[in-house]
Amino acid sequence: MKFNSIKNKIVKYITVLFLCLFTSLSFAQNYQVKGTVLDDQGVPLEMASVKVIPVNNPDDVSGGVTDFDGNFSIDVDEGTYNIKVEFISFETKNIKNKEISSDLDLGKIRLKFAQEELDEVNVLYETTQVDVRLDKKIYNVGKDLTTEGGTVSEALANVPSVTVDVDGAISLRGNSNVRILINGKPSSVAGFGDQDVFQQLPADAIESVEVITSPSARYDAEGSGGIINIILKREKTLGINGSFRGTIGDPRNTGAYTNVNLRTDKFNIFNNLGYTDRKGPGNAFFDNRYTTGQNFDRIIEDREYDRSGKNFNMNTGIEYFFDESSSLTGSFFMRLGDDLDRTRNRTTRFVEDVENSTTLRTEEEDEDDKRFQYSLNYEKRFDPDNRDHKLTADFQYSKKDETKDNRIFEDIINPTPDFVARQNVFEAEDEDSFLFQADYVLPMGDAQFEAGFRGDYSDTSQDFLVQRKLTENANFTRNDSLSSNFNFQQNITAVYTQYGNKLGDSFSYLLGLRFEQTQLKGKTTPVNEDVFTQNFDFDKTFNGLFPTVNLIYEIGEEENISLGYNRRINRPRSWYLNPFPSQSSRTNIFQGNPDLDPAFANAFDLGYLKRWEKITLTSSVYYQRETESFERVQRDTGQDTEEDGIDIIENIPINLSTEERYGAELGILYNPTKWLRTNLSFNYFRFESEGAFEGQEYGATNESYFGRFSANVILPWEIQWQTNAFYRGPRENAQTKTDPIASLDLAFSKDILNDNATVSLNVRDVFNSRVRDQFTVTPNFSSDSEFQWRERQVTLTFVYRFNQPKEKRRGSGGGDYDDGGGF
Repeated sequence: MKFNSIKNKIVKYITVLFLCLFTSLSFAQNYQVKGTVLDDQGVPLEMASVKVIPVNNPDDVSGGVTDFDGNFSIDVDEGTYNIKVEFISFETKNIKNKEISSDLDLGKIRLKFAQEELDEVNVLYETTQVDVRLDKKIYNVGKDLTTEGGTVSEALANVPSVTVDVDGAISLRGNSNVRILINGKPSSVAGFGDQDVFQQLPADAIESVEVITSPSARYDAEGSGGIINIILKREKTLGINGSFRGTIGDPRNTGAYTNVNLRTDKFNIFNNLGYTDRKGPGNAFFDNRYTTGQNFDRIIEDREYDRSGKNFNMNTGIEYFFDESSSLTGSFFMRLGDDLDRTRNRTTRFVEDVENSTTLRTEEEDEDDKRFQYSLNYEKRFDPDNRDHKLTADFQYSKKDETKDNRIFEDIINPTPDFVARQNVFEAEDEDSFLFQADYVLPMGDAQFEAGFRGDYSDTSQDFLVQRKLTENANFTRNDSLSSNFNFQQNITAVYTQYGNKLGDSFSYLLGLRFEQTQLKGKTTPVNEDVFTQNFDFDKTFNGLFPTVNLIYEIGEEENISLGYNRRINRPRSWYLNPFPSQSSRTNIFQGNPDLDPAFANAFDLGYLKRWEKITLTSSVYYQRETESFERVQRDTGQDTEEDGIDIIENIPINLSTEERYGAELGILYNPTKWLRTNLSFNYFRFESEGAFEGQEYGATNESYFGRFSANVILPWEIQWQTNAFYRGPRENAQTKTDPIASLDLAFSKDILNDNATVSLNVRDVFNSRVRDQFTVTPNFSSDSEFQWRERQVTLTFVYRFNQPKEKRRGSGGGDYDDGGGF
């Protein structure tokens, strides 16, 4: 009986519950929430996530994703909801406490590009995309076919306003005084200013490149030409995903690169590994003619370079999320390099245009390069609805350990074979750097206040030991006039503040002031102090205020004018200050100048942007005036070689008094159809310098220009064909004229395996024409030379992606900055 009573009660409760549920279903009304998700330039965002979350039951989430045109439609019950719209690399849009009692059309929802998240996302667009900001342009490098399997230098060479010459030196708008940062900070990844490292790091590691021609106060005042900030990949998609990339090429270019990421609600683990084995043949030619009392009136040097290098790179770390508003990231970067460079230098000497003798100089240099970097980053966001209100604190320790062992053999091969000299050159460089940084950002409606501190302290020790023997049977002896230790310290302490606001609907401004104190200390210790009477030591401190002003006026939604002003500093690097000469040649040497001081510059930039349906135009004119500017000059040292009495020509950096630079640049993106995208850019600059050194005037007036054209064509069977053409006009300084350079790159790409893999073929420098030709004239000699850093390269690349779908190309409307990897 008792069991039947319990059974009856259960049946009764179930009946009542069923009736309540039936009643609610009968009277509940479904409503439709719809809208369109766009970026801040009006381009539809496909696959954006939309979540509709009940306020009283946050676990009962409804949602969906946008279609190709950015549209979404979600059915919900009557009630109060929070709506969240998300898309990777864009700021999240939150709509709070929305009462829904009828169909709701949210209209156009615009998402801003997330500037602060650039180092946290991996955007997989087909081609390069640009986002224009108040103080910078951000190029999401994406899949540039012509740099598949290439290096960071080759990727930078395709970024607008940036040029990379045949030596690998990087310039911005024709100005080589450019500051290069990694993830917004000076870094051992960038070699602390040593640009050679970019010819070793794989381009696949790059997420985006920021070109900052009018830097705000938040950035270092270093670099009168501006700043290039390289953002490395750090995936942040939920779950585990990644990619593998393999390359082969001729000349030898083999490599493998993996990118793996694991993301949960509490942590994000990222790991990038890369290995490359590259060979870089090159060549150079020097024809020197002497005009005053030398043993020879003409000397020809014909060089062949055979560079090879094996490099292993790792960038790994973990980000732990304490909660939705704070996180701590620890990361470790390592680069191990093992290089072998062989140089053959055939030197022919003439007397009255008759060959006198010919020598062959062979160099074999082993280089062991180790770079390590440990980083900690803490981030605290104070407002979950406004992710810009935050405090970040960074600590970074970097170490570089590089050794070079160069064995030099030189013999006469004509008219009678004979011994000339043997020389061993050993170089060791150790560098330690500490970085402390804190930044605070406070949004106030349309306004924003920022303040921060940075301390950047580095200590470099360079040991230089030269041994030689002048007869075949002699023992090696130390060259006391060249062997030394150079210790260099650079200590920079900076604070800054800046404020930005918007006046009305059209005018925005950003005002900033930065104070920097720079200390440069150098101490030279010869191995034999009795040989030297000159003191090369220095200890200099420079204090400076660096104001910045950035203004933008929006003429319309697709048109604006910008104006920027900033003051910059150019600090000499250690190799510009080290007083001991290089030994790559007995007769043409580079030697640092301990008396070199920093240069200061004031720069103005006026820009104009206009977008139409299929055309985007960007343009600017700029002016810069630099005092105590650097100039490298050549001079006859008045000394000759001990082996055969040939005069030594020295290349040395000096401070000229002033340099004025004018320029203009123009970029046109034209995407007439879905299968054709083109990009054209042109940059013109002119500079005037004046100054004297050792009684000789080195002032000069020079103008030059460079242009790029890119076309990306989709062929049948969805094969992509990309063409990049580059032309740089002639240049001239006080002593040297440089001839024009033209080059062409081609690439083809095809997706396979259900778009999970891509195979591509690219040819860099198709006509093998990337050669620098120069002619130098001084009172004592003239020099006609040509130099090719690397010969034509053909590379085949295979990429496989897992859980990392390749997103389709965004629409080709007026807001699409897709430039096909163009410039």
